[in-house]
Amino acid sequence: MSELSLRTSAIPVTDPEAGLRLTEIFYSLQGEALTSGLPTIFVRLTGCPLRCVYCDTEYAFSGGERQSLETIMTTIASFPCKRICLTGGEPLAQPNAIELMKRLLNDDYEISLETAGALTVENVPPAVSKVMDLKTPSSGEVDKNLWSNLNYLTQHDQLKFVIMNREDYDWVKAKLIEYKLDKLVGTVWFSPMFNVAENDSSPDVPVLARELAEWILSDALPVRFQLQLHKIIWADAKGK
Repeated sequence: MSELSLRTSAIPVTDPEAGLRLTEIFYSLQGEALTSGLPTIFVRLTGCPLRCVYCDTEYAFSGGERQSLETIMTTIASFPCKRICLTGGEPLAQPNAIELMKRLLNDDYEISLETAGALTVENVPPAVSKVMDLKTPSSGEVDKNLWSNLNYLTQHDQLKFVIMNREDYDWVKAKLIEYKLDKLVGTVWFSPMFNVAENDSSPDVPVLARELAEWILSDALPVRFQLQLHKIIWADAKGK
């Protein structure tokens, strides 16, 4: 499947004057990756070419509101923070996401980009920390991984794998060795699948988390284990 066929034709626009289709902008604590626990402005773009079975942001697949880049920049500037997480959906499904990142960098924002790795990251500015969430077999979207994206990753970037079972773990472990992923990026994250029921205000850590931790220890893998901090604090509440 080609990269272009993954895009949602109703949303992408290459003209910067047309802005971006936006689901939400909110201010919260980062729940994942190297900046976990730090106050962060989240910019969630609308649209995603993937349909992972465990997705917790299906509300960002469609809808949203098209806003100019200037309006988005003004909203971002209203928060007391210079740290941005550009997320989705899949931010790179909208070409103007690249232009937004360039403008934010010019205004001295620190940016992390959450991307699934199904669309090329070749044009992402080097100063942006790419947090690439490559898909495991149980996600239902493993065939969408664009492995050529590994050519554009540096020690400034991170790889994340959401693991649902032992089969996923063994698959990721094989990829870790095959591509020497721990040498390719600054950090490789292993995260247990952790969805929270809508009415669960105090979620329990899944049993899988303990199992995954034991597997990592047993194999002495050069990876970092993580739980999604925001789900422990706020469950799956929007805007958190």
